[in-house]
Amino acid sequence: MTVFGGGWQGHPEAFFRGWREVVRDDDLVLVPGDVSWAMRLEDARPDLEAIAALPGTKVLLRGNHDYWWPSLTKLRAALPEGMYAIQNDALRFGDVVVAGTRGWMVPGTIGSDAQDQRIFEREVQRLRLSLAAAERLGEAYLVVMLHFPPTNPRGDPSPMLAVIEAARPQALVFAHVHGDAAVHVPELPGAIVRFVAADAVRFRPVVIRAAA
Repeated sequence: MTVFGGGWQGHPEAFFRGWREVVRDDDLVLVPGDVSWAMRLEDARPDLEAIAALPGTKVLLRGNHDYWWPSLTKLRAALPEGMYAIQNDALRFGDVVVAGTRGWMVPGTIGSDAQDQRIFEREVQRLRLSLAAAERLGEAYLVVMLHFPPTNPRGDPSPMLAVIEAARPQALVFAHVHGDAAVHVPELPGAIVRFVAADAVRFRPVVIRAAA
């Protein structure tokens, strides 16, 4: 991971140490993508099992480097106990509902092209599906989890952010951006918004909602 800068020195040991210092067994932990460099599910198993052995209930989302991620049915059948995944749907844990999608480069991001525009539009539709599934689960503390930021680095309005705003979640989390790359953290009325890339938070999970 040092390809993303000096902030990754000490990884992955710092990641596991930070997790154990912050997370308790009864916590719900969101993991917004880029879980393993593996190319196949079989090769990702050691990484999944290492995370599963940590405290808390884990909810995974696919990142742009998670090439090992198979069909959702196959993935859910293979996940260790206490580990869940969302993809085009939503999951409920007590009074918390988690929805979301991977996302993609928002139009206006440097280097994005017409193909990126098509992928982004598809991800917006997937977010709509996920939020519709969340609504069917009933009233709850709604958390939207993305891998990519919902806006470009300038913070221009985007269809992804508009869909999130309309859903009125209680929290939004996203990651993807590493090192010194620019990232815009939008404001959502009444919502907690957190940029949680591992190096940005120094490998310590961020508390979104503290237990009562």
